Amino acid sequence: MTRVDLNSDLGEGFGQWTLGDDDALLGVVTSANVACGFHASDATIMRRVCAKAVESGVAIGAQVGYRDLPGFGRRFIDVELESLTADVVYQIGALEGFARIAGDRVRYVKPHGALYNAIVHHEEQAAAVVAAVVAYDRALPVLGLPGSAWLRLAAEAGLTVVHEAFADRAYTPEGTLVSRRLPGAVLHDPAEIAARCVAMAAGEPITDVEGGELTLHPGSICVHGDTPGAVEIARQVRTALTTAGVELAPFAG
Repeated sequence: MTRVDLNSDLGEGFGQWTLGDDDALLGVVTSANVACGFHASDATIMRRVCAKAVESGVAIGAQVGYRDLPGFGRRFIDVELESLTADVVYQIGALEGFARIAGDRVRYVKPHGALYNAIVHHEEQAAAVVAAVVAYDRALPVLGLPGSAWLRLAAEAGLTVVHEAFADRAYTPEGTLVSRRLPGAVLHDPAEIAARCVAMAAGEPITDVEGGELTLHPGSICVHGDTPGAVEIARQVRTALTTAGVELAPFAG
């Protein structure tokens, strides 16, 4: 039986502002990429999401990003490399505290937004994020885009790397994500998204933004928590995968 993880970006509110339905998504996904306070979230939200994740049997991952609350971490920042490493360590450590209070621990690391996209090609920033994980805990798996500098350097450093695919994002023929600034970058039809996820899990091709075929082999599939209709999309994805005989389970034990 094919086995895959289903993850979502959670805890992305701030103070009185909420984004997405964390509780509902924690009833669907198997891994939670929890914002660590730099692009979104705060101490209260992190504690609540970690507690609910443990209650739901969902693996907790640190979703680390640029220090950019106003831009939701979706703006590239030419940060000093030493500072970027320290910022990533800081974020993992902050979430670790709340995961431990909830009775678990941080089980993996996934970059967010502009940082995620930058370290597909930005060798220096990719190395800085790898250095942070190595310094914090070499046993932590890392999640990212196949073919990225981030995963290549992480593997060279001896870290466990996990390939990620996106349920609700359009792909270029090269296997990178279409910029959110372009039309059609985010998919919204739950049935279409669910069918794409079944194909991804089975190693069958999906259609890229130019109409060509692109084959992905993900260890984890991401359903964005801030996408309109995210809960319904996630539920249809889960149902389609299980109906197709795919086992859903966290990649990080």
